[in-house]
Amino acid sequence: MVNPHKARRSRPAVRDVLDEALAGVAARPTRLILTTLGTVLGVAALVGTVGLGQTAAGQISEKFDLAQATRVVVEPEDKNGQEGEAAAELPWDAPARLGKLNGVDAVGTVSTLDVGDDLVRSVAGLNGGEGKALTVMSGSAGLFDAIRAVLKTGRFFDAGHDQRGDKVVVLGKHAAERLGINRVDSAPAVFIGDQAYTVIGILESVAGRAELNDAVIMPNGTAKAAYDLKSPDAVEIRTAVGAAQLIAGQAPKALQPNDPSTLKVDSPPKQGAVRKGVEGDLNALFLLLGAVALLVGGLGIANVTLLSVLERIGEIGLRRALGAARRHIAAQFLVESVIVGLLGGLLGTAVGVLLTVGVSFANDWTPILDNKLAFGSPLLGAVIGLIAGTYPAWKASAIQPITALRGA
Repeated sequence: MVNPHKARRSRPAVRDVLDEALAGVAARPTRLILTTLGTVLGVAALVGTVGLGQTAAGQISEKFDLAQATRVVVEPEDKNGQEGEAAAELPWDAPARLGKLNGVDAVGTVSTLDVGDDLVRSVAGLNGGEGKALTVMSGSAGLFDAIRAVLKTGRFFDAGHDQRGDKVVVLGKHAAERLGINRVDSAPAVFIGDQAYTVIGILESVAGRAELNDAVIMPNGTAKAAYDLKSPDAVEIRTAVGAAQLIAGQAPKALQPNDPSTLKVDSPPKQGAVRKGVEGDLNALFLLLGAVALLVGGLGIANVTLLSVLERIGEIGLRRALGAARRHIAAQFLVESVIVGLLGGLLGTAVGVLLTVGVSFANDWTPILDNKLAFGSPLLGAVIGLIAGTYPAWKASAIQPITALRGA
């Protein structure tokens, strides 16, 4: 029959192990701070880098949504069809048709004009000034809003200019630089061939159709009269965020209800796929950096715990001589390592969260942090401590009482 007192003495009480481990950890506060520092830095690096990675991915995705994911372009299919087949044409009232669709914020047509050998001059007269071979384009009044154009000076042409066929133009930023025009308050004129056009505005930037920066842009009505423009080349659509895929499917039917297949649509990829791809790439990089930092912290715990075993050989021998089993010694050192890892995980998580919030606040970003990571990181620190303390604990438990007392 097994003696219950002997059985009770053979297994360590949880409270006793915790008391002994806490006493061992607190006995050397300076060493505790230095040992914990490694885990703090490792967990802080993991939480901070992943948090900043997720935040940065969110900002990239947001900018993608605003600049590109709201742009849809509709153009006729390739005109090199079969012989005798009529080429598809976009209707002039395309902006009015598409503007009725739910999710369309702005829409306008754009065309590149065939001006032959005509050069663009900023000085009156055929012999005055050196002509520039600039691209000449036309558009509807809503074009500039659709491509998120920003004015440097002046104004855009409007529906009135278009309907009347007024001889006015807006210059792209680079076109204005080449022509030497930087202000419009004196109503400067440019000559396309021998025809004069008043410059009413200069572009600063465009989010779509970058070629407009190098172009001279006139209203569609003006282009019809001067260059016999038959139909627009393309329709630029700016949609609400998240509506691009829907509008891409509806636009051809609205413009060519009898045969929508004659039109091709250029729409952005699904936002979710892009966002996940960006987040995945950034998180993979930052997770690798955090893992390296955690490895360094774990090695620090292992080294210090092993050093503690060597310094406490006398204590270990005395406890073994008084009846402590090998598992009692191993449990004490394991719990000490777990306590150090847990403490480092808690402090590291706090530092990592504060780092993410601080950087986001400084850059006016919206901080993004996975709750599972924030709440799981302290436990991760404890696991690192457990793994790091396994070998030192085994080493301590393998010390024989006689050897330990002789070495003491």
